[in-house]
Amino acid sequence: MTVVPQVSSPLEAVDLLDTLEDLPRLPARWVFAYGSLIWHPDFEYAERHRVRVHGYHRAFCISSTRYRGTPEAPGVVLGLDLGGSCHGVVYRLLPGQEEQVVEALYQREMPNRVYTPKLLPVRLADARQVAALAFIARRDHPSYLRLSRDELLRRLSSSRGGRGLNREYAINTWHALREWGIEDTGLGELARELESALGPAGPRPATDIEKDCP
Repeated sequence: MTVVPQVSSPLEAVDLLDTLEDLPRLPARWVFAYGSLIWHPDFEYAERHRVRVHGYHRAFCISSTRYRGTPEAPGVVLGLDLGGSCHGVVYRLLPGQEEQVVEALYQREMPNRVYTPKLLPVRLADARQVAALAFIARRDHPSYLRLSRDELLRRLSSSRGGRGLNREYAINTWHALREWGIEDTGLGELARELESALGPAGPRPATDIEKDCP
């Protein structure tokens, strides 16, 4: 049985193994979503809840040359950056599928090691405290960005990658957060401006899994 390390303080986190070969031994039963994993998780789950993590905030700080851009015209995607707090969604993985899902997430999120995977302490509404896998932006990585608002809008407006338009990533994430009752003012301003200038995003991937809580 997989054992989840105990975490006792908001900023305490457990670094996970950082090679694909070590994935089967990663001790994650829960996954924290702050971006596209909210509306396109690519895995089934036992339950999910709105939560808040401390010590990190959601930010467009990762250059994307694969999913939402190309090497010639990079896009930009979200990361968990240091400081503040972040509202998002936490998933409990189906028993027996934890290792498979974590490996798939590592393949999806970590092709160039731009994130550091960590187990973060998360408290649920029913007072349970769990350790959730999250992907933290690496400030020492060449793909880490701090863009001006104009440059951010330019990338979001014009970039496209293997998973589609960059603007759809931003707009779909904003709408998904609002469906959970989460207001992200900065993301909302960007998404509204993108919708006003370029129209709404295309439909999000369909799912037959209903939310467990509002």
